[in-house]
Amino acid sequence: MTKPITITDVRTILTAPEGINLVIVKIETSEPGLYGLGCATFTQRYLMVATAIEDYLKPFLIGKDVSRIEDIWQTSMVNSYWRNGPALNNAISGVDMALWDIAGKRAGMPVYDLMGGKAREAAAVYRHADGRTVNEVEDNARKFIEQGLLYVRCQMGGYGGRLHDIRSPEGALPGAYFDPQAYARDTVKLFEHMRGAVGNEIELLHDVHERLTPIDAVRLSKNLEPYRLFFLEDALAPENVDWFKVMRQQSATPIAMGELFTNPQEWLPLIENRLIDFIRCHISTIGGLTPAKKLAHLCEAFSIRTAWHGPGDVSPIGHAANLHLDLSSYNFGVQEWWGPQDIIYEMFPGTPVLTNGYVYANDKPGLGIDIDEKLAAKFPCDNTQSVRPPSWTTARTPDGGSARP
Repeated sequence: MTKPITITDVRTILTAPEGINLVIVKIETSEPGLYGLGCATFTQRYLMVATAIEDYLKPFLIGKDVSRIEDIWQTSMVNSYWRNGPALNNAISGVDMALWDIAGKRAGMPVYDLMGGKAREAAAVYRHADGRTVNEVEDNARKFIEQGLLYVRCQMGGYGGRLHDIRSPEGALPGAYFDPQAYARDTVKLFEHMRGAVGNEIELLHDVHERLTPIDAVRLSKNLEPYRLFFLEDALAPENVDWFKVMRQQSATPIAMGELFTNPQEWLPLIENRLIDFIRCHISTIGGLTPAKKLAHLCEAFSIRTAWHGPGDVSPIGHAANLHLDLSSYNFGVQEWWGPQDIIYEMFPGTPVLTNGYVYANDKPGLGIDIDEKLAAKFPCDNTQSVRPPSWTTARTPDGGSARP
């Protein structure tokens, strides 16, 4: 019987090459030179994830057989008894992705081949066009269209459309103030303009980012119907998902949801009742490739497509994992893409490349991506991002009340 290859070390690599805190997990093995990389990025609380990995998962994992990906995932999830929170899920994700990376390297195959092989050659992506006026949004969208993109997410004034003067009570607390009603009205005007400007050949998307009350979100979805959005993203907060039934009854605008989900009980009712059209989980926050592939298969049975979360606070390792899922999933829809700076390709050789609207994977074994640790060390994380998070996470309505960000 062949002696199993085992885990000899589990390390976190903390780096911020684009000013966004990233958490990379590196698993080293008893096979000389064989290691795997995974994404465990929870930007706003990255030190919690690093602690969970270094102090708790590492001693639990040392000596385990790297081939037992499913068993390691299941036992890691319940080893602390309390489970399904973003910090622990991200920690488990870093390990899980690294084990899939190792499995591909051992087999001499890309991870997408381990998952059944390609269902397509590349993944269509969308990028974000913002601006303070409809014309500015149009100009920024056209830059992407000229690069070959067929999908563009359009926002005006950022999340909540922060374009209007706000009259607040005396003594109102500081925060990122926005007017939900003005935002909803402006969004309809934006898509009336955009559809007229770019025609029907370009797919348009929009992210509400849970900035509206449920009934206002239903109204917006209904008012956007004439402009045929590819999808309306995060129209409701996770706490209000029961309202998707009302939205479905009132509007045919496609719905994407899941960025903040951490627990299967959050997505199961939406899938089994066909209340969404796209699942949008941040795959490291649900625990990695193992649960994400299962989720993709579940969604396929209900004609729901994937649109995994892919902003700058997903590491290049995580983007590579997204792409392997995209290529191997029959029910892929579209992939969010952040547009990496040159430093990313230097620090993470093998980072997927965007060409004429599509992102391509390489054919290297595993996830096909590596990290230059010496270069990564030159871009340390900044914990002030966690102590004093970005202003948009302190959203407030005109009367000074706290709002979902």
